[in-house]
Amino acid sequence: MGYVFHFEVPMRQLPVFLLAALQTLRISGLGILIGLAISIFGALGRMSKNKVIYVISTAYVEFIRNTPFLVQLFIIYFGLPSIGLQFTANTAALIALSINCGAYCTEVVRAGIESIRKGQIDAGLSLGMSYMQVFRHVILFPALKAVFPPLGNVFIITMLGSSAVAIISAQELTYAGSMLESRTFRSFEIFTVITVIYFILAQILAGIFKVIELKVFKRTERRIIAQI
Repeated sequence: MGYVFHFEVPMRQLPVFLLAALQTLRISGLGILIGLAISIFGALGRMSKNKVIYVISTAYVEFIRNTPFLVQLFIIYFGLPSIGLQFTANTAALIALSINCGAYCTEVVRAGIESIRKGQIDAGLSLGMSYMQVFRHVILFPALKAVFPPLGNVFIITMLGSSAVAIISAQELTYAGSMLESRTFRSFEIFTVITVIYFILAQILAGIFKVIELKVFKRTERRIIAQI
Protein backbone atom coordinates (compact mmCIF):
# COMPACT_ATOMS: atom_id res chain seq x y z
CA MET A 1 0.00 0.00 0.00
CA GLY A 2 1.39 3.41 -0.98
CA TYR A 3 1.88 6.25 1.43
CA VAL A 4 -1.08 8.65 1.61
CA PHE A 5 -0.10 12.27 2.11
CA HIS A 6 -2.07 14.32 4.62
CA PHE A 7 -0.84 17.87 4.31
CA GLU A 8 -3.99 19.03 6.04
CA VAL A 9 -2.34 17.95 9.31
CA PRO A 10 0.38 20.65 9.31
CA MET A 11 -1.84 23.17 7.51
CA ARG A 12 -4.34 23.05 10.36
CA GLN A 13 -1.47 24.07 12.65
CA LEU A 14 -0.27 26.86 10.36
CA PRO A 15 -1.11 29.64 12.89
CA VAL A 16 1.03 27.82 15.48
CA PHE A 17 3.88 27.50 12.97
CA LEU A 18 3.66 31.19 12.08
CA LEU A 19 3.89 32.18 15.75
CA ALA A 20 6.85 29.83 16.12
CA ALA A 21 8.43 31.41 13.03
CA LEU A 22 8.13 34.82 14.67
CA GLN A 23 9.86 33.39 17.73
CA THR A 24 12.60 32.07 15.45
CA LEU A 25 13.04 35.55 14.00
CA ARG A 26 13.08 37.07 17.47
CA ILE A 27 15.76 34.75 18.85
CA SER A 28 17.91 34.79 15.72
CA GLY A 29 17.40 38.56 15.26
CA LEU A 30 18.61 39.32 18.76
CA GLY A 31 21.45 36.86 18.27
CA ILE A 32 22.45 38.62 15.06
CA LEU A 33 22.44 42.09 16.67
CA ILE A 34 24.44 40.95 19.70
CA GLY A 35 26.74 38.92 17.45
CA LEU A 36 27.40 41.98 15.28
CA ALA A 37 28.34 44.01 18.36
CA ILE A 38 30.64 41.20 19.50
CA SER A 39 32.21 41.01 16.05
CA ILE A 40 33.16 44.71 16.08
CA PHE A 41 35.07 44.29 19.34
CA GLY A 42 36.43 40.96 18.11
CA ALA A 43 37.70 42.54 14.89
CA LEU A 44 39.39 45.36 16.79
CA GLY A 45 40.93 42.76 19.11
CA ARG A 46 42.22 40.75 16.16
CA MET A 47 43.87 43.93 14.85
CA SER A 48 45.18 45.07 18.23
CA LYS A 49 48.90 45.44 18.87
CA ASN A 50 48.27 44.39 22.47
CA LYS A 51 49.29 40.72 22.55
CA VAL A 52 46.88 39.77 25.34
CA ILE A 53 43.87 41.28 23.56
CA TYR A 54 44.99 39.78 20.25
CA VAL A 55 45.43 36.29 21.72
CA ILE A 56 42.05 36.37 23.50
CA SER A 57 40.23 37.56 20.36
CA THR A 58 41.99 35.03 18.14
CA ALA A 59 41.35 32.17 20.57
CA TYR A 60 37.64 33.07 20.69
CA VAL A 61 37.31 33.18 16.90
CA GLU A 62 39.30 30.00 16.27
CA PHE A 63 37.56 28.00 19.01
CA ILE A 64 34.02 28.93 17.95
CA ARG A 65 34.67 28.58 14.21
CA ASN A 66 36.31 25.17 14.64
CA THR A 67 33.82 23.50 16.98
CA PRO A 68 30.23 22.40 16.26
CA PHE A 69 27.47 24.83 17.15
CA LEU A 70 25.53 21.99 18.80
CA VAL A 71 28.43 21.27 21.16
CA GLN A 72 28.64 24.96 22.06
CA LEU A 73 24.91 24.94 22.77
CA PHE A 74 25.25 21.87 25.02
CA ILE A 75 28.12 23.47 26.95
CA ILE A 76 26.00 26.55 27.66
CA TYR A 77 22.76 24.73 28.48
CA PHE A 78 24.00 21.51 30.11
CA GLY A 79 27.59 22.32 31.08
CA LEU A 80 27.45 25.76 32.69
CA PRO A 81 24.89 24.71 35.37
CA SER A 82 27.70 22.56 36.81
CA ILE A 83 29.50 25.75 37.81
CA GLY A 84 26.36 27.56 38.93
CA LEU A 85 25.34 29.27 35.68
CA GLN A 86 21.89 28.07 34.66
CA PHE A 87 19.83 29.50 31.82
CA THR A 88 16.41 28.82 30.37
CA ALA A 89 16.34 27.08 26.99
CA ASN A 90 15.54 30.29 25.13
CA THR A 91 18.24 32.28 26.92
CA ALA A 92 20.83 29.55 26.30
CA ALA A 93 19.83 29.52 22.64
CA LEU A 94 20.24 33.30 22.40
CA ILE A 95 23.68 33.20 24.05
CA ALA A 96 24.88 30.39 21.79
CA LEU A 97 23.62 32.08 18.63
CA SER A 98 25.18 35.41 19.62
CA ILE A 99 28.58 33.90 20.38
CA ASN A 100 28.57 31.79 17.23
CA CYS A 101 27.41 34.61 14.96
CA GLY A 102 29.94 36.97 16.54
CA ALA A 103 32.86 34.68 15.77
CA TYR A 104 31.95 34.27 12.12
CA CYS A 105 31.20 37.98 11.68
CA THR A 106 34.47 38.99 13.32
CA GLU A 107 36.56 37.94 10.34
CA VAL A 108 34.15 39.62 7.91
CA VAL A 109 34.17 42.89 9.86
CA ARG A 110 37.97 42.73 10.23
CA ALA A 111 38.32 42.42 6.47
CA GLY A 112 36.10 45.47 6.05
CA ILE A 113 38.07 47.56 8.54
CA GLU A 114 41.37 46.57 6.95
CA SER A 115 40.03 47.74 3.57
CA ILE A 116 39.92 51.34 4.86
CA ARG A 117 43.01 53.21 3.68
CA LYS A 118 45.08 55.14 6.21
CA GLY A 119 44.74 58.23 4.04
CA GLN A 120 40.99 58.27 4.70
CA ILE A 121 41.60 58.22 8.44
CA ASP A 122 44.14 61.03 8.20
CA ALA A 123 41.70 63.04 6.09
CA GLY A 124 39.00 62.66 8.73
CA LEU A 125 41.35 63.83 11.48
CA SER A 126 42.50 66.77 9.36
CA LEU A 127 38.86 67.90 9.06
CA GLY A 128 38.70 68.25 12.84
CA MET A 129 36.78 65.05 13.55
CA SER A 130 37.38 63.38 16.91
CA TYR A 131 38.85 59.90 17.07
CA MET A 132 35.40 58.50 17.92
CA GLN A 133 33.84 60.31 14.95
CA VAL A 134 36.59 59.00 12.69
CA PHE A 135 36.00 55.48 13.95
CA ARG A 136 32.23 55.69 13.48
CA HIS A 137 32.03 57.59 10.18
CA VAL A 138 35.33 56.93 8.41
CA ILE A 139 36.21 53.41 9.58
CA LEU A 140 33.22 51.46 10.91
CA PHE A 141 30.44 52.71 8.64
CA PRO A 142 32.36 52.28 5.33
CA ALA A 143 33.69 48.93 6.57
CA LEU A 144 30.20 47.60 7.31
CA LYS A 145 28.95 48.98 4.01
CA ALA A 146 31.75 47.20 2.11
CA VAL A 147 31.17 43.81 3.74
CA PHE A 148 27.40 43.97 4.26
CA PRO A 149 26.58 41.35 1.55
CA PRO A 150 28.73 38.63 3.19
CA LEU A 151 27.48 39.75 6.60
CA GLY A 152 23.93 39.27 5.33
CA ASN A 153 24.81 35.71 4.33
CA VAL A 154 26.15 35.01 7.83
CA PHE A 155 22.97 36.46 9.33
CA ILE A 156 20.77 34.20 7.18
CA ILE A 157 22.88 31.16 8.06
CA THR A 158 22.51 32.11 11.75
CA MET A 159 18.73 32.23 11.38
CA LEU A 160 18.65 28.85 9.64
CA GLY A 161 21.08 27.40 12.17
CA SER A 162 18.74 28.42 14.98
CA SER A 163 16.76 25.27 14.17
CA ALA A 164 19.38 23.35 16.18
CA VAL A 165 18.21 24.96 19.43
CA ALA A 166 15.05 22.85 19.23
CA ILE A 167 17.11 20.02 20.72
CA ILE A 168 17.17 21.83 24.08
CA SER A 169 13.44 22.61 23.77
CA ALA A 170 13.88 26.28 22.90
CA GLN A 171 10.55 27.59 21.66
CA GLU A 172 10.97 28.12 17.92
CA LEU A 173 9.80 26.75 14.56
CA THR A 174 11.57 23.39 14.47
CA TYR A 175 10.55 22.67 18.05
CA ALA A 176 6.90 23.37 17.17
CA GLY A 177 7.18 20.98 14.24
CA SER A 178 8.78 18.30 16.38
CA MET A 179 5.99 18.53 18.93
CA LEU A 180 3.33 18.10 16.24
CA GLU A 181 5.27 15.25 14.61
CA SER A 182 5.45 13.38 17.93
CA ARG A 183 1.64 13.48 18.13
CA THR A 184 0.72 12.77 14.50
CA PHE A 185 3.77 10.92 13.08
CA ARG A 186 3.34 12.88 9.83
CA SER A 187 7.04 13.64 9.53
CA PHE A 188 7.20 14.25 5.77
CA GLU A 189 4.26 16.61 5.62
CA ILE A 190 5.19 18.57 8.74
CA PHE A 191 8.84 19.10 7.96
CA THR A 192 8.09 19.86 4.32
CA VAL A 193 5.86 22.73 5.45
CA ILE A 194 8.50 23.87 7.94
CA THR A 195 11.17 23.78 5.23
CA VAL A 196 9.01 26.03 3.06
CA ILE A 197 8.55 28.45 5.97
CA TYR A 198 12.32 28.58 6.57
CA PHE A 199 12.84 29.27 2.87
CA ILE A 200 10.34 32.13 2.99
CA LEU A 201 12.00 33.54 6.12
CA ALA A 202 15.40 33.43 4.40
CA GLN A 203 14.00 35.27 1.38
CA ILE A 204 12.39 37.90 3.61
CA LEU A 205 15.69 38.49 5.43
CA ALA A 206 17.56 38.68 2.12
CA GLY A 207 15.08 41.32 0.94
CA ILE A 208 15.43 43.31 4.17
CA PHE A 209 19.22 43.26 3.93
CA LYS A 210 19.01 44.39 0.31
CA VAL A 211 16.86 47.35 1.31
CA ILE A 212 19.29 48.21 4.12
CA GLU A 213 22.19 48.05 1.70
CA LEU A 214 20.53 50.20 -0.95
CA LYS A 215 18.60 52.68 1.20
CA VAL A 216 19.94 52.95 4.75
CA PHE A 217 23.66 52.97 3.94
CA LYS A 218 23.28 55.44 1.09
CA ARG A 219 21.09 57.84 3.08
CA THR A 220 23.40 57.70 6.09
CA GLU A 221 26.42 58.25 3.84
CA ARG A 222 24.84 61.37 2.34
CA ARG A 223 23.99 62.69 5.83
CA ILE A 224 27.57 62.13 7.02
CA ILE A 225 28.96 63.96 3.99
CA ALA A 226 26.54 66.86 4.59
CA GLN A 227 27.65 67.09 8.24
CA ILE A 228 31.29 67.23 7.21
